[in-house]
Amino acid sequence: MAYQNSSALAQYQSNGAAGAISDASPHRLIQLLLAGALDRLAQAKGGIQRGDRARKLHGITKAVAIIEHLRLQLDFKGGGQIARNLDALYDYMLRRLPQANAADDVVTIDEVSGLLRDIKSAWDAIPQGRPGHH
Repeated sequence: MAYQNSSALAQYQSNGAAGAISDASPHRLIQLLLAGALDRLAQAKGGIQRGDRARKLHGITKAVAIIEHLRLQLDFKGGGQIARNLDALYDYMLRRLPQANAADDVVTIDEVSGLLRDIKSAWDAIPQGRPGHH
């Protein structure tokens, strides 16, 4: 795996999804974090389109926090090249989002969202054992 078992639960809860994830596996927590980042970027895009600067800023700020957390959880020792590639992608996203914020740029938000969707799609394709069997 390219991610370490960590406090992903706490990070995701602090970003608005408290409750039903307390029994989630580390794999599922990463899925939820990726989905949460995508949701926040959709909120930011909607904020830009409606001229709601507070919504835009809130969405981008939360997405950045989630991406930073995902990046910090990368397991370079166990994840090898995959972890290094994810690190580079997360770094790129973290540089692009402030630019999108400053320029009210939905194209850049769409770009970062597309990258996150690709990562989530790959993560979702990783087979998991039956419930209760790890």
